[in-house]
Amino acid sequence: MGQNSVRGEGAPPGAGTARRGAEPSTAGRPGRAASGAAGRSAAGAAGRSAAGAGKRGASGAAKQGPAGAGKQAASGAAKQGASGPAKQAASSAAKQGTPGAPQQAAAGGAAKQGPAGAAKAAAGAAKAASAGAAKGTAGGTKGAAGAKRGAPGEAERGAPGGARRGGSGGGGRDGGGPRPGGGGRPARRARRILRWSAIVLAMLILGTAGAGYLYYRHLNNNLETDDLNLGDHRAPAPTPNSAGQTPLNILLIGSDARDSKENQKLGGAKDTFGGPPLADVQMLLHLSADRSNMSVISMPRDTLLTIPKCTDPDDGKVYEETGPRTMTNESLGRGGPGCTVATWEKLTNIRIDHFMMVDFSGVVSMADAIGGVPVCVDKNIHSRTSAGKGSGLKLKKGTTKIQGEQALQWLRTRYGFEDGSDIGRAKAQHMYMNSLVRMLRDNTSLTSPNRLRKLAENATKALKVDPGLGSVMKLYDLGNELKKVSPERTTMTTMPFEYVGSRVVPKPGDAEQLFRLVRDDIALDGKDAKRKPAKEKLSDDPAAPDDQIAVQVQNGTRTATEPPAGGRASAVARLLEEKGFERAASDPSAALTEARTVIRYPSAELEGDAQRVAKALGLRLSAVKKSTDVSGVTLVVGADWREGDKPRKAKKQDDSTPDSADAMNGSDDKACMKVDPNFTW
Repeated sequence: MGQNSVRGEGAPPGAGTARRGAEPSTAGRPGRAASGAAGRSAAGAAGRSAAGAGKRGASGAAKQGPAGAGKQAASGAAKQGASGPAKQAASSAAKQGTPGAPQQAAAGGAAKQGPAGAAKAAAGAAKAASAGAAKGTAGGTKGAAGAKRGAPGEAERGAPGGARRGGSGGGGRDGGGPRPGGGGRPARRARRILRWSAIVLAMLILGTAGAGYLYYRHLNNNLETDDLNLGDHRAPAPTPNSAGQTPLNILLIGSDARDSKENQKLGGAKDTFGGPPLADVQMLLHLSADRSNMSVISMPRDTLLTIPKCTDPDDGKVYEETGPRTMTNESLGRGGPGCTVATWEKLTNIRIDHFMMVDFSGVVSMADAIGGVPVCVDKNIHSRTSAGKGSGLKLKKGTTKIQGEQALQWLRTRYGFEDGSDIGRAKAQHMYMNSLVRMLRDNTSLTSPNRLRKLAENATKALKVDPGLGSVMKLYDLGNELKKVSPERTTMTTMPFEYVGSRVVPKPGDAEQLFRLVRDDIALDGKDAKRKPAKEKLSDDPAAPDDQIAVQVQNGTRTATEPPAGGRASAVARLLEEKGFERAASDPSAALTEARTVIRYPSAELEGDAQRVAKALGLRLSAVKKSTDVSGVTLVVGADWREGDKPRKAKKQDDSTPDSADAMNGSDDKACMKVDPNFTW
């Protein structure tokens, strides 16, 4: 394409000059006329060629990587080379394509993006590197194209021989070549200069495009991926809002794996070296469908619950479902982070879209790259017991900027914070995260290009993600979504709990209330505009006769604090049969969590059937929802129907965040951790 374009623009190389040579004014002043014509023609042709060649060069460099970009650049530059202007083009290409520049620019832009600053910095670095390479290619090709149009072709046509020949075609190819002594040697010399300029220019472009491509690939290769969900069942996908938007749920996991010397040194506990990793930090980040607010729920690592059946994707090992008193942090060692995701979905019935996991050394390297995060304690603290337990954190009263190993100590501290439980540690983690978000958004310390590049490197090396986030471009896109939320609309919470011995379990009522708010995409800060109840609309699709409607009935009566009510799916299936739905059948394999009874259908042609089932059971049409997670009409008996022939009458919903969730606003920069007096110095 590039070759055709060049030949197309240069097809009548002597035509314009020949016509100008025929004019009376031109014939009278051959030297000046030739020079003027050459200048005008060179300027016009250079502009056209620069535009086309620039686009072709940028596209080729971006799409083909270093090898393809080099070939295209060398070919284009050789055909469109330059002498004097080539130096300017080469200089421009060098300035626009320096490998360090795109890396620095990318990290700088990404650092401002918000809570996923580390991931975004990595993605931004790669994106800017590719863009810089494309600019270098376009700039170099543009200079070469302009130089060709303004050099030998028009000079030959404007030579004395051309002027003497008048309108017959001018010097150069149309005039049969230059006359003896009419400029043949300078033309050959000009062509040699063009060839060497083209070669130098091509090398510059190749180096620039190659650096951008290789840096992008390098960052991608840093990332590790693992399967998203290792369980047998998924929570239902959320229903889009009126604008067609859906929320985004990301599980953040901190692993205490001691699988390397560095992690062993940072984590201690030598007797656990090489043992199954534990998910010591678990935070669910919920980004609202309209991207106006963000909510975070932390689950204490000591929470007792049921871990579902999980299958290790690497060796196929099956981990059967546990009993109801298993610590949640053990889920990570049952096949990987996908089992932790499955555990959260089973408990909360919230559909999780992605996960991001980091280990001890990852926290340290990222904290170092950022340059420290300010935190506050209300007294001097030293987290160390007489028996040697504790994180070792030692800080003076007030605000301190922590980084590296000290940042890891802060995130792991239990002894010395509040009551010494995992609850106090979760609060300290919230403070750290809020402070980190504010710092990244304000760009208060990320002004060093080297630090920004280091952050991009360390972030991609430290993270393990699901395939849906498995490239720097996907992380960059995620960062752009997260940055839309201000700290003022960010709310940190801890799952409401109650103690069972030294462990905790979800608090009845309050825990499910918090999970429901997130499931229904209701902001935890209470600042959502009041929603108008959706008008109930009968389906345009007529229902089939009752005895021809197939209905699958599932038991969803389990809650975060109660086991499923036995036999509910079978009981409701019999009730439907008594009402004439002969094809109703129970599904004993599913034990789900559903706060309110719901009827799901997969496509428009089954909407009428689903509404008919709802009417027969006395349910409102708002209980009927379209979902691609089912293959037919599916009735899930919720926690509101644990007994009897019909669900409990719904009370007016309370959409406030429970006090027991200990909510913290992301803009609070005055918060200080309370220190246990027994750990002061």
